[in-house]
Amino acid sequence: MSMNCKPIATVDERINDIRMRTAQIVNEDILPNESTLWARRRGIADGTDESWTARKDMLELRAEIKERVKKEGLWAPHLPAEYGGMGLDFLAHAYMNEVLAYAIGAASLFGVVAPNSGNQSILVKYGTEEQKQKWLLPLIDGTMESGFSMTEPHNPGSDPRSLDTTAVLDGDHWVINGHKWFTSNGIEADFFIVMCRVTERGASPKEGPMAQIIVPTATAGVDIVRGIGVWGRSESDHCEVVYRDVRVPVDNMLGRVGEGHQAAQDRLGAGRIYHCMNSVGQMWRAFDLMVERAESRTVHGGLLKDKQFVQGFIADSYIDIQSSRLMTLHAAEKVDGGLQGARTDISAIKIMVPAAYSRVVDRAIQVWGAAGVSNDLPLAGMYMGARTLRIADGPDEVHKILIAKNVFGQYAKGESWDFGN
Repeated sequence: MSMNCKPIATVDERINDIRMRTAQIVNEDILPNESTLWARRRGIADGTDESWTARKDMLELRAEIKERVKKEGLWAPHLPAEYGGMGLDFLAHAYMNEVLAYAIGAASLFGVVAPNSGNQSILVKYGTEEQKQKWLLPLIDGTMESGFSMTEPHNPGSDPRSLDTTAVLDGDHWVINGHKWFTSNGIEADFFIVMCRVTERGASPKEGPMAQIIVPTATAGVDIVRGIGVWGRSESDHCEVVYRDVRVPVDNMLGRVGEGHQAAQDRLGAGRIYHCMNSVGQMWRAFDLMVERAESRTVHGGLLKDKQFVQGFIADSYIDIQSSRLMTLHAAEKVDGGLQGARTDISAIKIMVPAAYSRVVDRAIQVWGAAGVSNDLPLAGMYMGARTLRIADGPDEVHKILIAKNVFGQYAKGESWDFGN
């Protein structure tokens, strides 16, 4: 089933044009070829080699689609035009994301691949000209891969103040020591952006200001211990990494000492909205699949669409999708006015949307029955992704605390909450 994407009367012509041209590529080139483009849809399990012919077909098709995307001027919506991107504002990017997310892996064919895309944005904002030439441009060209190394196994990922990976200045080098895990893209990365604390030798590792440092993965002392198995898979590209006296030049510091936390928030705040719009697009796909099944499957003498339970599923999923979509677009509008003013709304959607996403996909799986958990459909992957999002980029509980803190802060100033803005 193709995505039914039509112009939106309340948005400007430019955004509608982007959405329509994006949907055309998704419908014509990606949806009909998902099984060719992505190995997991072909049922290739971990550790199983695919044929050279199948891999060749996959790579050629991906390259063809990427070339069409570039010709259409739809490549890298998150990057400024001077770096080969579309230079979209936040709201326009959000509208584009919901279309991209409808098809498995479509965003990667439009130049949006985590963690590279997030790292690119950080390099654009905080990188020196030399860093941009050495790390950003190859990352954009696809000749380099990157990872983001922040979370530590012995510290709560929800509290960045607990990080204790250290960077000590020694002459013209930083010496980094620490233990990370869930470092994204750890298998393929040519360099990591590492969150650490700048300290004096022998000082407490939890007291120094935060910083982000570029660390080439081939540097002595970088030990990529393993790709962590997740959701029953034996390995993933999220890696456990140990840094033992890793020496990198002082010029590898991204921004200034003390800006590391803000850089991380810039990256994660934007990422939360992108995740939510991606979730909306995937809910849209799951909804279409559920309705398609309900209209065609006969059970106990009648079509599923005539069963009240299924009609309830349709109504509840419609409500979940519409409310999630409108809340996310509202947050995206606020981000264009300044990230700080959108923090409460970003936390709200980070709680609500993954939960709604889980419910929508769960209903679709229930309507499809055994087929819903098979590799023939994308629903099982969506289900795992939805549950993971309740932990990624801050767990629900932390965002609830932040919302309450912001609300009480407003009332403490003698003002009630303004739900109109």
